[in-house]
Amino acid sequence: MSEPLVRIVRGSLNAEELAALTAVLTARAAVAAATAAAPAVEPVATWSRIERRPAYFSPVSWQQAA
Repeated sequence: MSEPLVRIVRGSLNAEELAALTAVLTARAAVAAATAAAPAVEPVATWSRIERRPAYFSPVSWQQAA
């Protein structure tokens, strides 16, 4: 189990300190979410797009042999 990110040992926060803590934790969570949500983009081979291929190949065509 990992250590908690924040632990209040003693004392209490006033409104300004609570607002500052909330802003820091929100910014940290937003950065973590942005880096985790970025999927890897794979290149697309534009030369093999389906709409650029002929609609029909003969059953005895050399393209069907592969």
